[in-house]
Amino acid sequence: MNLTPAMEDYLEAVLIVAKKQVEVRSVDIARQLNVSKPSVWRAITVLKDGGFLTMDDHSFLLLTDLGEETAKKIYERHCFFTDRLIAAGVDPKQAEKEACRIEHAISDESFSKLKASVNNEDKAR
Repeated sequence: MNLTPAMEDYLEAVLIVAKKQVEVRSVDIARQLNVSKPSVWRAITVLKDGGFLTMDDHSFLLLTDLGEETAKKIYERHCFFTDRLIAAGVDPKQAEKEACRIEHAISDESFSKLKASVNNEDKAR
């Protein structure tokens, strides 16, 4: 299943909230993304149907193995581009916004090569 950038943002939000607290509820995701609860429920349905997350008996959200793998990939890109933009002198708030756009647009191959290139440059220093 191909995820839209919005669905990727929801997955990433579940991962980020889960790093801060043990139990993740839909209201936590709504706060994290500054969206309505109905929007979160709609996204949860799509992500559950796609096998990316589940909900337990207490309505807590849990990433599946596929969901966690996908969310970590998205989050890695987000952090990578945010860090690079800030290092280049971009305002941190602007860097966050732009990294969020870039993380969805770049292919796996291009990201892998860019990351390797940066790592090689860092080692050469």
